[in-house]
Amino acid sequence: MSNEWHTASYSQNGGQCVEVREHANGADVRDTQNRERGHLSVPAREWAVLLTSVRASR
Repeated sequence: MSNEWHTASYSQNGGQCVEVREHANGADVRDTQNRERGHLSVPAREWAVLLTSVRASR
């Protein structure tokens, strides 16, 4: 896992996306255009469930 912020692979280059920073305790999510407003922290279990749901809906 990387502690670097990154955008989703589905993001277009229009700047209207979120950034994610994954870590051992879960993930942090923030708005690319409003980074100074902070981020939301998601526990590891809930992050894994979200990713599984998103991948299953493709």
